[in-house]
Amino acid sequence: MSRAAKWSLTIVILLVVVAAGVALFAHEPEIPTASIDPKQFPEEQVRRGQEVASASMCVVCHTAPGGAVNAGGFHMETPFGVIVSTNITPDAETGIGGWSFEAFERAMRRGVARDGTHLYPAFPYTSFTKMTDEDMRDLYAYMMSQPPVRNEPQATHLPFPFNQRVLMAGWNLLFLDRDPVAKVASKSEAWNRGQYLAVALGHCSACHTPRNALGAEEGGKSYLGGGSAEGWIAPALNASSKAPIAWTEQALFDYLRSGYSDQHGAAGASMTPVVRVGTSQIAEADTRALATYIAGQMAGASQQGKSGPTPQQREAAAQAAVATTGTLGARIYANACAACHHPGPGGPDLFGTQPPLWLATSLNLDQPDNVIRYVLNGTQHDAGNPRGGHMPGYAYALNDAQVTAVVQFMRESFTGQPAWSGVQDAVKRIRGEYPLALQGRGE
Repeated sequence: MSRAAKWSLTIVILLVVVAAGVALFAHEPEIPTASIDPKQFPEEQVRRGQEVASASMCVVCHTAPGGAVNAGGFHMETPFGVIVSTNITPDAETGIGGWSFEAFERAMRRGVARDGTHLYPAFPYTSFTKMTDEDMRDLYAYMMSQPPVRNEPQATHLPFPFNQRVLMAGWNLLFLDRDPVAKVASKSEAWNRGQYLAVALGHCSACHTPRNALGAEEGGKSYLGGGSAEGWIAPALNASSKAPIAWTEQALFDYLRSGYSDQHGAAGASMTPVVRVGTSQIAEADTRALATYIAGQMAGASQQGKSGPTPQQREAAAQAAVATTGTLGARIYANACAACHHPGPGGPDLFGTQPPLWLATSLNLDQPDNVIRYVLNGTQHDAGNPRGGHMPGYAYALNDAQVTAVVQFMRESFTGQPAWSGVQDAVKRIRGEYPLALQGRGE
């Protein structure tokens, strides 16, 4: 055998050994199925589990549009492809009915299914791993006590190499932090409770924290610094918030509890179901604790607004802009938007039928995506807007140039900030997502 052949054979053997080692490291055994009798769970434990399920918002991602609750089939857009949620009802064949508590806990804490398959972190086990043992057992009792639904959703098919689930073992080694949520002695009991709700159960950071190239949440100052969810920009929930009026603890409580704040508008897009089945359904004290914690993270954001225009100045500028119809964007706004959003004198409660658009965080973000989505898709549902939640979408009424014009008009007229760049390209990209863009959130 030649020297070159020997080296080639050596390299092949080394690669085989490395591959075998990786496979052995990543292997997770199948946990045998179990027969679960829901009658074994005390009523009080099931009730507590329902609270945990509401705080964790399982139903938000595990329910397809028009489908049975938690029966799976919801399509989640990610940078790596579309992930389809699974059936988590206690159906023995298509759901988790045969999962022992051991199997359930492994999935929740380590992201590994009963059969040993690695799960993607679109399922936020990266947060659930920090759940207390008591909450974990209560949640299991509740899930196993619900009506089973036979439904086998479409399987997730990501492009190579992301379809190699075994790679998640390495991802977990790099990024999965299983440390419990540590109490902060200098903070109040409500703040600490809110921290646990936000970090371990509500997984707020899953949407509101930026992620690195491998899909892991960035830490440090980036925590709650803004992220994305299903194509929507999830705004920052820390001191870098772009809200023109700083969020207060009371405003956060109102928004999370009822889906509406006078100074910030209604919960829409991906936040609609979060409020509807989550933060409005947990104990009121927990909603307030969550608001306390988030308000603490946003402390300092008010400094940003102090150097900008006052609400009175914003109101005057908006009124003047709407009265001017010299541009294409202004004319479209006057014909399509002003009936509901036209600002009038006297303060926020007298701004047409909806709050003034200068209150909208979306108009103050660095990218126009959210505003474009609202213009194209409308808002057929919201979490509890007392002024009414229906806004028609204009995807089929306005062309790309017209959408671009009205979006730029609102940006420049209602925020005083420079025009966005690349708006027409963004309109074309977002319009191209149909019908998926209209799939799940009624937006």
